[in-house]
Parts: sequence; C-alpha cells; structure tokens
Amino acid sequence: MTRTAMDDAIERLRMMMLIRAFEAALAKRRDHGFQLLSAGEEAVAVGLCSALGPKDQLLTGGRSIGPALARGVDPRRLAAELLGKIDGINRGRAGRGHLSDVNSGFFGAHAVVGGNISIAAGVALAKKMEGDGALVAVLFGDGATGAGALHETLNLAAIWKLPLLFVCNNNRLSVSASRSDMLAPKMLSDLGLSFGLESRTVDGMDLDTVTAAAQSAAETIRAVGGPLFLECVSERFAAHSTTARETRTADELAAIRGCCPIRLQMQRLRAASAIEAAAENALAQEIETRVAEAFAFADASPYPHPEEVLTDVG
Repeated sequence: MTRTAMDDAIERLRMMMLIRAFEAALAKRRDHGFQLLSAGEEAVAVGLCSALGPKDQLLTGGRSIGPALARGVDPRRLAAELLGKIDGINRGRAGRGHLSDVNSGFFGAHAVVGGNISIAAGVALAKKMEGDGALVAVLFGDGATGAGALHETLNLAAIWKLPLLFVCNNNRLSVSASRSDMLAPKMLSDLGLSFGLESRTVDGMDLDTVTAAAQSAAETIRAVGGPLFLECVSERFAAHSTTARETRTADELAAIRGCCPIRLQMQRLRAASAIEAAAENALAQEIETRVAEAFAFADASPYPHPEEVLTDVG
C-alpha cells in the first residue's frame, strides 16, 4: 500500500468512525427527536462519497446523517440542525428529513421514500446542460425500489443519458419487513439492467469494495456519459428508527454486528502495517473530541425565535 493509498484508507476509516460516534452520541440524548440512524451502513456512504468531486451533488433519502457527514457537512452545524437550533445548516428548519448543504455537495435529503429519485434526475439534467463534467449520485434504500418514481426515472435517465449514479443501499429491511417479502427481483441491480444501464451488486459491508465500485462507476459516467446502477448489500445494526421496536432476535443482531465495516477496515489496515495501536487510540480520541465539540456547539446555539416560524415557508 503506497503512502497516498494508506492516507486515503485511513481517512475513510476516520469518516466511518465519525459517523458511528456522532450517531451514537445523538441517540444517547433525551432531545434527539425522531431519527433514522445508519450504524452498520457506514461503508456505503463513505465509499460512495469517495468517488464524488467538489462539483458533484449527492441526494439521499431520510437516513441522511451518515451520508451528509461523509459528503463533508460540518458536524457542528449538522448537530445544531438535528436539534432544531438556529446555527444549523438550515437554521433548524429542515432536520434530518430535509437537510441540505449544496456548497458541500449535499443537495438534500428527502423524507418521502423514493421522493429524492426524480429530483435527482432534474439535478443531473442541469449538470449535463452545464457541461462541466459533474455527476449526481442518488442514494436510496431497498424500500424505494418498489416506488414508481424509480422506474420512471431509470427510463428517463437512460433515454437522456443523464450523468446520474443510482445507488441502492439494500439493508434488506423495509422498516421490519424482509426485502424478500416486499420485492420480486432476485437482485435489485436487475432493475437497472432492465433499462439498459450498466449495473452491479457489491458487498456494502466492505469499504474497499464499495469504494472501488463507486469510483469505477463515476469514472465511467464522466468518460462516456449515461447513468449507472449500483446496489450495495448492507446490514442495519439498529431498529428502523429511534422510536421503532426492534423485531430481530438477540442472536440475529449479534451475527449481523459481527460483520462490522469499521472493524473489517481496521483489521485490514493492521494487516497492511498501515496503522498501529497508538495511532488507533489517537484516532478514537480525535473522533470523541470532534463529536463532543459538535454537540457542545449545538447546545450553545439558541432555538429560532417564535416570530420566525413562517420565515422561508412558501
């Protein structure tokens, strides 16, 4: 592993650790509100964002915290947004379900299942018309693949040859219903094939695998144009939301959590002599400090004044 490759690999590990620690700290708070967390799915967000450049834009569904951090959204302003504070990215008005930071390349989250997909086509069309080589990635869960908006957008993206990367984070659960009970295709990437898109299914728990697949897809889109479809098969370590009841057994959860992408990446770096115990401890301490600072910033921020309740509301 070259020095540059090693640095990149450690940076991706750092980002996965930040996502995990940030969400864990949020979940411990009494004022966390209704959240959709992504423990276990960090490799999908980080691997995907490693392929995106400064001119690219990312759209996500409602499980947006991990992808937003991976895209470079400021953890302090994100924490403030999630807690409804005025120093949040969107002045505390958007929350998890609708947060947006276009300057970071995070076009926006969309709380309606599948609601981000057709919007992504519009953003991709704008990018194509601008002609600057930028692409758009849209990240959605397996539950969204049953939505008509996906099929309509796949069709238009193929016809118009949009620079659009469809990324399905398939955690095999629609809330608590199994993917096999809800969706007929053998592989969800088959949906892309049916519209003539180059499509792949990869292990969403392996950061290096997701990174390589996302970077390859982005390179292809930039070189020859047209959309691609990437399915990342992942595991969700917690319940659907902070208010949902966990339906899986303790044994099932233990087996699932044994496939931790952070642990796998750490083991890989150790085996390559790319990280040592002292560096691991320093990294963990750095992440703990960053998360503490983020929520301290959020706690110090005031809530919006009641007189602002209708400001920016159309």
